[in-house]
Amino acid sequence: MPNILNLKKQAKLVLRWHRDRYHPVAAQIRTLPRFRHLSDREVLAADFKLRDAQELVARQLGFENWQALKKGIDTMSRQPDQTHSKPIILATAAQLFVSNIRASCDFFTQKLGFSIVFVYGEPPFYAQVRRDKGLLNLKCVDYPVIDPQLRDRESLLSADMTVDTSEEIKRLFLEFQAAGVVFFQTLRTEPWGARTFIVKDPDGNLLLFAGPAD
Repeated sequence: MPNILNLKKQAKLVLRWHRDRYHPVAAQIRTLPRFRHLSDREVLAADFKLRDAQELVARQLGFENWQALKKGIDTMSRQPDQTHSKPIILATAAQLFVSNIRASCDFFTQKLGFSIVFVYGEPPFYAQVRRDKGLLNLKCVDYPVIDPQLRDRESLLSADMTVDTSEEIKRLFLEFQAAGVVFFQTLRTEPWGARTFIVKDPDGNLLLFAGPAD
């Protein structure tokens, strides 16, 4: 269950990003209806208050506004668990070890088209990014967790993400190519019938993207 105190901190962080003109936050703010038709520069120059940041956090969690979020959390905290059905896992998120959270967030938002779900800590040491239903957790570490030469030699993947069609995997590859992404492996058809390519992030993490061949 979300913690309201942490969500308040998250809203204040979004507000500070706007004040600092942190470019990737503009894409998040543009999900609010009144900012939807503004450019990044216009979003960062616009009047943006704490209540706007709170609404943004609420919408990211599926609530219409901050008051609805608080009411929903309060209801969930007081409601007894009466279900006896098997718990269902709704999503998974791979964890990547990175040396710089802000630089990593910049890579995923500016190169791979992800958006920032949250960044935690001051200075930041943990974050989550998403594209559609693909979630990646970013954890800051002081030294490589995996030997870089071993990772490259054995193609040790940190995450893999899939799309539905062969056309989509081709378009995704061309999108990343146009953005200047470094590929560990370019688009190819595998013996088992999938089309794949592998992206290497600034910390050397290998990210597999896959789709059907036909």
